[in-house]
Amino acid sequence: MSTTTEAQPQPGQEPSGSLEEAAQAGRPDTGAGSAAPRRWGLAIMLGSLTAIGPFSLDMYLPALPEMTAELGGTKLLGQLSLTFCMLGLAAGQLLAGPLSDARGRKKPLLAALAIYAAASLLCAFSGSIAMLLACRLIQGLSGAAGIVIARAVVRDLYSGKEMTRFFSQLMLINGAAPILAPIFGGQLLRFVSWRGTFVFLAVLGVILLTAAWLALPETLAPQRRAKGGLRQTIGSFGFFLRDRSFMGFVLTMSLVSGAMFAYISGSSFVLQQLYGVSPSQYSFIFALNGAGIILASQLTGRLAMRMDTERLFRSGVLIALCGGAALLATVLLGGGLAPVMASLFIVVSSVGIVGTASTSLSMQNAGSAAGSASALIGMLQFAAGMAFSALSGLGGEGSAIPLAVVIAAAEVLALLAMATLLGRRRTR
Repeated sequence: MSTTTEAQPQPGQEPSGSLEEAAQAGRPDTGAGSAAPRRWGLAIMLGSLTAIGPFSLDMYLPALPEMTAELGGTKLLGQLSLTFCMLGLAAGQLLAGPLSDARGRKKPLLAALAIYAAASLLCAFSGSIAMLLACRLIQGLSGAAGIVIARAVVRDLYSGKEMTRFFSQLMLINGAAPILAPIFGGQLLRFVSWRGTFVFLAVLGVILLTAAWLALPETLAPQRRAKGGLRQTIGSFGFFLRDRSFMGFVLTMSLVSGAMFAYISGSSFVLQQLYGVSPSQYSFIFALNGAGIILASQLTGRLAMRMDTERLFRSGVLIALCGGAALLATVLLGGGLAPVMASLFIVVSSVGIVGTASTSLSMQNAGSAAGSASALIGMLQFAAGMAFSALSGLGGEGSAIPLAVVIAAAEVLALLAMATLLGRRRTR
């Protein structure tokens, strides 16, 4: 990426004195002792920011029919309220990432959280489906800033194995969010209407805004920010898109995550209608697989202190491929529920390994352009998730084969992306 001043670092280049600047900007002590509570406090805050997506998408789903009927919309328009928020979460990251590289991390985050809280409150008081759709788009666009800036803050503060370890701590919270959001939303709807869920999201936005304002330091010093303006900062996307190493990690991770999104989209019907699982049993299976992501990410964080992170990443991809192949073989051979559950557990849990390791590896060389790198990571993950979720529903409702084929294909494509873009040699 071209620059206008000598002081402007390129993506992947740390400026001279950056360690001192990071310390002055509030870099936490990574040593022993009192640093541990501060580290976990930061992990909880940043993890909560990355959980905005699951909570925004999942909490109100049980009340979707009621909400659509009250607002006088059709089933399609009601479902578009989910699509609009997801589109906002994907597109918003492309805006928030470069903006945080040019303006710093804290101010854009605070502004976005304020907009998120206001948009959530407007959702609660929507009088028409059109107003709700507009507010849901704004809610997604603003909520995306928390996701992308959280990753950028981690890159500002950590590098190497410490960054891998910290991302594993974020996965502890981020992995629990998709499990807790629908459960908490269902319980909340016992006491309030669908409007109450959006009031809760508004309150959550205010809490995160207050916490970030009071406790989150500015981690990108002024002298390290992009000097060429927002337009030139967006141009850093080209740098990362041409970087085979970066794109190898990100595309591979996105495809492995795409397999998980296909599972989320199609597993309810397959397990309940074809294998006779009850709703309560399905909730248990869903929670068990979510716990697998958390455990795998924590194991990755611990192993990263003693093993090469890229070796962990490649091992995770192979584990994901084994899970996808086992699922396809089980379905084709007419296996029962137990092997299907075991295969799905491997498929979902592998995301904890691949996601933790690949996020760390792809962000290593981002330097002061960590916001732009984080934006591409998030956008490609959401794009893969939407694509594979849609594909999982194209094969009809009478067989588990379409879902198994989509998941296995995603894992094969992930292996091909890794082999093509990264090759066999370790990436420096």
